[in-house]
Amino acid sequence: MHKVILYYCFTPISDTAAVKLWQRALCESLGLKGRIIISKHGINGTLGGEIEALRTYVKQTKKYDPFSKVDFKWSAGDGTEFPKLSVKVRKELVAFGNPDEIQVTENGVVGTGTHLRPEQVHELVAERGDEVVFFDVRNTLESKIGKFRNSIVPDVESSRDFVAEIESGKYDHLKDKPIVAYCTGGIRCEVISAVMKTRGFEEVYQVKGGIVRYGNRYGDDGLWDGSLYVFDDRMAIDFSSKTKTIGECEACSVPTKIYVNCSNIACHKLVLLCKPCAAKDRSSGCEHDLSKKRDSSLIG
Repeated sequence: MHKVILYYCFTPISDTAAVKLWQRALCESLGLKGRIIISKHGINGTLGGEIEALRTYVKQTKKYDPFSKVDFKWSAGDGTEFPKLSVKVRKELVAFGNPDEIQVTENGVVGTGTHLRPEQVHELVAERGDEVVFFDVRNTLESKIGKFRNSIVPDVESSRDFVAEIESGKYDHLKDKPIVAYCTGGIRCEVISAVMKTRGFEEVYQVKGGIVRYGNRYGDDGLWDGSLYVFDDRMAIDFSSKTKTIGECEACSVPTKIYVNCSNIACHKLVLLCKPCAAKDRSSGCEHDLSKKRDSSLIG
């Protein structure tokens, strides 16, 4: 049986090169594939493989004291999610362009938004009603196929765009509202919620464990609509058999959740298309900005 795990941990890492070598050797010994990013601020990864191999990976990783409290989120897999193993050291776990702005201690990011378990999200909404604002801190592309109901979806193509978007003044009217930030697994919320707080947003929360944990708890019977975009070859996952298809084909507007690479060989964009439109050669009609590449640094 195959599974996929998604995880992160913000904690100071003094020797990132040593952690990289250890993690690569551990994954290779267990036959795991996926992506791991390591920085001076911690670790972020998503891996796929046999369930027993993943359990061994989790156990061994937690033996390293700084990673002892890592929250591993599990989802179904079939062994084809990742073509290879990639373990890299980068300046940021979340590449928003200013690694020195955030402070990280053994307890995580300093000044981040208050964590809410899925049931606490519902309690906040029950208590504060329409005053609560759900704020999507993912790329706009991801939100096209799934999002929290009535959420704010900023017009951004990568995490690097978020600071400018927040500072633009578009959302200043929300600074005294209860903001619930959300992303795939929670890691982007750790950083962006802290960024929002330092820029005047007074009451910022984040969904603990991200959309993955919320969806595993409530399926499609809560406040989430649609499918979840994921950064592996599955591209999208559903939380139940009754998931709504809220995405629309960019060519003909019929409902779809299928992302494909633009057929223009020079284009790096993912395009949301239905199966019939995806089968057509649309390279001559590509209207994407070819100067921008898809943000492949993101995991959750």
